[in-house]
Amino acid sequence: MSNSDQRIGRNSGKPSKKTDNNSNGSFKIIPAGGQEEVGRNMTIFEYNGDIVVLDIGLQFPEEDMPGIDYIIPNTEYLEERKDDIKAVVFSHGHLDHIGAAPIVLERIGNPLIIGRDLTLEMIKQKQEDHEKGSAKNLNTMRINDIDQVISLGDITIKFFQVEHSIMDAVGVIIETPEGTAIHPGDWTLDRSDDGEPNLDYSHLQELPQKPTVLMLESLGAIHEDHGTTYEEMYNNLMSILSTAPSRTIIATFSSQIERIKWIINAAEEMGKKVFLDGYSMRQNVKLAKDLGYMDFNNDIVKNIRNVDNYNDDEVVVICTGAQGEEHASLNRMVEDRHRHINLKKDDSVIFSSSIIPGNERSIQKLKDNVYRQCDNVYHNQIMDVHVSGHATRDDIREMVDMIDPDFFMPVYANHYMLKEAEKIVSDAGYPDDDIFVVDNGEEVAIKDGQARETGNSIPSDYVFVDGLGVTDSHQIVLRDRNMLSEDGMVVVIVTVYSKSGQLVQNPDIISRGFVYLKKNKKLVEDIRHKAKRMVKRSNPQNWTDTNKIKNDIRNKIGDFIYSKTERRPMILPVVIEA
Repeated sequence: MSNSDQRIGRNSGKPSKKTDNNSNGSFKIIPAGGQEEVGRNMTIFEYNGDIVVLDIGLQFPEEDMPGIDYIIPNTEYLEERKDDIKAVVFSHGHLDHIGAAPIVLERIGNPLIIGRDLTLEMIKQKQEDHEKGSAKNLNTMRINDIDQVISLGDITIKFFQVEHSIMDAVGVIIETPEGTAIHPGDWTLDRSDDGEPNLDYSHLQELPQKPTVLMLESLGAIHEDHGTTYEEMYNNLMSILSTAPSRTIIATFSSQIERIKWIINAAEEMGKKVFLDGYSMRQNVKLAKDLGYMDFNNDIVKNIRNVDNYNDDEVVVICTGAQGEEHASLNRMVEDRHRHINLKKDDSVIFSSSIIPGNERSIQKLKDNVYRQCDNVYHNQIMDVHVSGHATRDDIREMVDMIDPDFFMPVYANHYMLKEAEKIVSDAGYPDDDIFVVDNGEEVAIKDGQARETGNSIPSDYVFVDGLGVTDSHQIVLRDRNMLSEDGMVVVIVTVYSKSGQLVQNPDIISRGFVYLKKNKKLVEDIRHKAKRMVKRSNPQNWTDTNKIKNDIRNKIGDFIYSKTERRPMILPVVIEA
C-alpha cells in the first residue's frame, strides 16, 4: 500500500514540497524562535509585503549561560521591516509566548497587538514591570469572540478554541490568497471519561484558502501516555489539603490561573487561609480576579507576612519556584532565606508543575533539599498532582486526522521533539515531502499550491538579557563568563614610571576562582617574578603603548600559568603609570 493510501482521512494527489530559492509573491512562514529550544517562541508570517507575528516569548538560560537572565528572539529582520508589520498576535499568556514582548515590541515599532483579555492584561503588566508608565503606549486589539475575523492588509486572521493550562488560550488561523497556516499555539486534547477528545477540529478541514499547513506545538511528541485527568488531579489535591497535618505549600507556575483558582476555592470551603507568595503569583491572581475569572472572598487571601498569626493547619501557601529558580519563593524557603516561612518537618509540600526541559538538575536538587526538611512531599512521580497542558503522541495523531492538512510543520520544541512529531505524522501516511522540520530562521514558502523550503533564512541567533541590558554579542559574552566560571581570573598589576619604564614596586597578583593564594605562594611568586622580568627586559619606549604591554603580559603570563597548572584562567593585566 502506498503512503498516500495509508493516510488517515487524507486525500490523494495533493501538492508536494519542493525546494526553491525564489519565494517572491508567496506566503512565507519563518519561525524566528522556538524550533531548537523550549521557549523563545516567535513566528513570522509574510504575504505581499505584509507581516503578522505570532507570539514573542522568552527562553530561560541554560546551565552554560552564567549571568544571563533570559534569552529573547533576534529581531534584526523585523526591525528592518517595521513599517510592514501589521500586528502581533498572542496565543496565550505564558512567558515563553509573551515574556519578551516589553523589549521586542519597542524594537519593532510598537505595532498593534492582538489577544484575549487575560493575555493582554498580562502583557500590560510585563510592560509596566519593564518600564513604569509604558503600558499606556501599547496599541491593543481585544479578541471579542472566537468567530472574530480580522483583516490585516492582505492577511486575514481567524481563531479557534484550544485547551491549554492557562485561561484565554486561542488557536490562530493565518489566511492568505496563496494558502493558510493553522497554529494552535500550545495545546492539548482534554478527554471525556470514555477517552474521546472534548473538542472536534474537523471544521478546520473546510478552510477556504488551500493549501493548509498545520503547525503543531510538539513538546509532548515524546510522551505516549495521557497521564491523569484534571478530575483525578483535583481529587488528589483535595485529599492532601484535607488531611495535611500542618501547613500545605503548593509550588506551581503563576500562570496556572485555573488551578490556583481551584485551590483558593477549595481552601475557602475548608475554612483555611491562602497566602500567595511570589510577585508574579500575586499579580496574576489580581489580574484574573479583576477580569472576573476568579471569584473568592477577599478575606480568604492573606499577606504572607502574617502567616505566623494562624494555626499551621489553617495555612495554604501557593508559591512560585517549582522549577528550582534561585530567587523564587520555594527555593528561598529551602535555603532559609525566606523572610516569613521556614520549612517544618510536618509541612506538606506539593510540586504541581511539569519539568521544563533543561531544568531537571535544578529541580532534583530542590526536591532533595525539600525532602531533607519535610516529611510530606508530593510530585507526579509518586502522586498525580499535575496535569500537563501539552499534547501527547496520540493527541498529535488525532489532531492531524481531524484537520487533515495538506502540509505539516512541528514547532515550539527541541529539535528531537520535532523529529519525533515528524515520525508520528509520517507513520500516519504523510510522505516526507509534505512534512517540514526547519530550524530557527529558515523560510518555508507557499505559492501556486506548493510548499517549498526556499533556502532563505533570517538572523535567529540568541539575544541575551541580563541586569545590564540586551546584547547579541553572545559568543564573546559567554566565552568570557564560562572561562571565569571554569578556571577563574588572575589580575597582574604593574606600576611603572612613565618616563623610564622602571618598576615602582613589585607587581601585585590577585587571584579570583583560580588558586587560593595562601596555599600556592610559590606559584604566585613565580608569576610575580615572571611579570617583573618582562618589565625589566622590555624597551622603555614600549611603555608608551600600554596596550602592547598588556597584550604581552596577557599572553606570556597565560602561557606560563598553563605550563605550570594546565589551566587557563582569564588574565587581566593592569598597567599603572606613575
